[in-house]
Order: sequence, then C-alpha cells, then structure tokens
Amino acid sequence: MNKKQLTVILMITILLLSLLSGCGTTKTSSSVPADKVYSIACDAKYAPFSFEENGQYKGIDVELLAAIAKSEGFKYQLKPMDFSGIIPAIKAGQIDGSMAGMNITEKRKESVDFSEGYIKSGSSIVVSYKNTDINSLDNLKGKKAAVKKGTTGAIFAEDNQKKYELKISYYDDSPSMFQAVKNGNADFLVEDYPVISYEIKVDSVKNFRVAVNEIEAAPFNGFAVNKGQNPKLLAMFNEGLKKIKASGEYNKIVGQYLPLDK
Repeated sequence: MNKKQLTVILMITILLLSLLSGCGTTKTSSSVPADKVYSIACDAKYAPFSFEENGQYKGIDVELLAAIAKSEGFKYQLKPMDFSGIIPAIKAGQIDGSMAGMNITEKRKESVDFSEGYIKSGSSIVVSYKNTDINSLDNLKGKKAAVKKGTTGAIFAEDNQKKYELKISYYDDSPSMFQAVKNGNADFLVEDYPVISYEIKVDSVKNFRVAVNEIEAAPFNGFAVNKGQNPKLLAMFNEGLKKIKASGEYNKIVGQYLPLDK
C-alpha cells in the first residue's frame, strides 16, 4: 500500500467516524447546553395534577413533565408554588416555564406562550353532598362562592358576581376550597373537572357532588413560558408530548388518575 492509498483510507475513516458521531446527536440536545437546567413551576397543591406524597411530588403534570423531559433530553428543577404567583414569576424571569394545570385562555396569551393543549379541563360547580339547593347556574343567586386566586373559576365568579349576587371568598389552594364547602363556610366552589373528579374518587365519605358539570366550553391546559422567550423549551415540550402520546405512556400516566375519555 503506497502513501497515496493510505491517505485516502485515512480520510474515508475520518469521514465515517464523523457521520457516526452525528447520528447519535438529536436536534434537541445540540440546541440546549449540556449544563442547562430549566426551572419549571407546578401548583403546590393541585391533585391530581401535582401534589406531595411521602415527601415526593406526583400527579399528572409532574409525571407528564418527567416523561417529556426524558424523551427530549432536557434537565429541569421542579418548583412547587401557589398558582396565583406562577405567571408573575414567569414574567419576572424567576422560572423558565409552568406545568401547573393552567387553562389556555386569550387573556393569559397576552402574558405567556402556551404549548399544544395536553389535557381538557373545564370548570364545574361543586357543593356539599347534603346540599340540594344548587343544581343549575340559576340556583347560585345570593350564594357564597369559594374560588382559588388567579384561576378561571375566580374569573367566572367575578364576571358573574352582580348577576348572581355572589359573595366571593378567595383561597390559595384547592384543598382549602373543598374544606370551606365541607365546613359550610361556602355554598359552592368552582374548580376544574379533573380536580373534582379525582377528589370525589378518593373521598370515601362522599362529602361532595358536582352540581353543574360545565360552566363553559372546556378549554385545554397548556405548558407555559414567557411570551416571546424560551421557544426551544416550548418546542421540546410539544415534540415530547407527541412522542409519549404515540408510545402510550401518556395514557398510562393520565389513566392512573382520571377516566381517559376526559
């Protein structure tokens, strides 16, 4: 073998090694620094989307996020927060994104960019199981409403306060709203159907019932980032969501907590 032949073989070998090394690099991993760790908020008390059990957070949001991050190869730190503080934290740059059972609304789109919707989540009216007075929206007149700060349920109560002569009490989390209805401090609460469905499922005493299934057309929940920022993170979320739906992992996670037709 002469010098010229040896040079050609070496060049071909180098080219092949280069191509092979490129095969293992995805678009996602090459576009995000290896040491990048995203800060992503979840709602601190929002079963079945996110809740603490034995010192660990679990739920639909928490487990879908973990599956998507694994699929797309990005790292993150979970930041449990009160829901009302999440969008302000995104806008202030304190967190990179939110996976917090957040309904996609036109108003919120003014502040944040949303992913594709990952679960349908319409709001319902819930009362004590013993309450037989409330069975429709017309029955809300003069009643005491429990709502969570910053939610679509709070917006519904505020928008209809005059119409139904509502007395509104605000709470930081969902368990506090349920407790208020249970104790008689509120006549009803407004909450997303998946939360209600899960609460009734795990409530062996049957303290609650759904009085009005849907107060409006059910929107989707979305993953949120600051408007005009973090497009890579948003793109990775959408791509990962698509993949875990195709693999069946999405149904496996959601099915632990809710009927899959919801």
